[in-house]
Amino acid sequence: MTLAAASDLAAAANENLANVSNTLIYSSMAVYTLAFFAYIAEWLFGSRSKVGRTAAAITATGDAKARTAPAVTVNKASGTAVLEHPKVVVRSAIGSRDVPDGPGAHGGTVQGDLYGRIAISLTALAFVIEFGGVLARALSVKRAPWGNMYEFNITFTTVTVGVYLALLVLRKNVRWLGLPMTTSVLLDLGLAVTVLYTASDQLVPALHSYWLYIHVSTAIFCGAVFYVGAVATIMYLFKDSFEGKLASGGTPGRFAGSVLERLPASASLDKFAYRVNAAVFPLWTFTIIAGAIWAGDAWGRYWGWDPKETWSFITWVAYAGYLHARATAGWKGRKAAYLALAAFGCWLFNYYGVNIFISGIHSYAGI
Repeated sequence: MTLAAASDLAAAANENLANVSNTLIYSSMAVYTLAFFAYIAEWLFGSRSKVGRTAAAITATGDAKARTAPAVTVNKASGTAVLEHPKVVVRSAIGSRDVPDGPGAHGGTVQGDLYGRIAISLTALAFVIEFGGVLARALSVKRAPWGNMYEFNITFTTVTVGVYLALLVLRKNVRWLGLPMTTSVLLDLGLAVTVLYTASDQLVPALHSYWLYIHVSTAIFCGAVFYVGAVATIMYLFKDSFEGKLASGGTPGRFAGSVLERLPASASLDKFAYRVNAAVFPLWTFTIIAGAIWAGDAWGRYWGWDPKETWSFITWVAYAGYLHARATAGWKGRKAAYLALAAFGCWLFNYYGVNIFISGIHSYAGI
């Protein structure tokens, strides 16, 4: 066999692996779709008649606090007059357990729980298939599978699902993440295989470095965790409004009540979002530092205010402001939630906007 023939055979083998990767990615999308419908079934077939329990819990909390509050006394010449303490309905306070967590997406029913378990099993299967697609893509070019936006997307969605499955193992009450996560993953993969798809190819010279494995992998992981924090924050805003309406005597719609009543309490969602954002923030700091070191090796300067560098720093400042406001200024609840969502919006723009719409030395979208 001639050298040219051997080279052609190697190229064909690489193309075969790339095709295997594409097949696995499409297969994972099919399984994610089945999981998506299973998550919907979990919400639909779970109990829909538990709205009153949250309302009762809020009212009972207020009654209990009213009963245990000291009576107001006024001393008079003719004796002691005891004034009745006014009844106060207390809503969930941040950091308190005034309102109990909901039963979860399954609504506390056997049928709903069955569909939820099926959904998780399908999600795990789709994760394994998609991971195989990412691995085949890497083997087809013999490098890390994140040299362009298509590869970044398929890796990012894989890591996001992996974070979700890890949280299920470490913390059982996160099944409410399943439906929004599979929805986002399907949208992201749909965008990847249509708009962002790039044929398997080698890297530009600047990316040939071991820092590619360190810097980009940590950026992908941070983005996956930031995404989980953002979903929890959005759920918190909806649940907080729901609890507020119940506390004020309002009656939520049947659909809103059926869904929101099953979520964890707003205080639990707020605390969860804060913890995941705070936990991954140091790693995002390391990501920026690692990128600067890599820039020094590749381009001879550590920082040049390239759009990607600038928006990475803006994202860092936004999350630092969110964490600082919570820790020192006492920002909790809705104000902190809005700041957290703004920070995630910066990360999203850094992820999509900078790569697709802005030209710079980090423009590796490949489209």
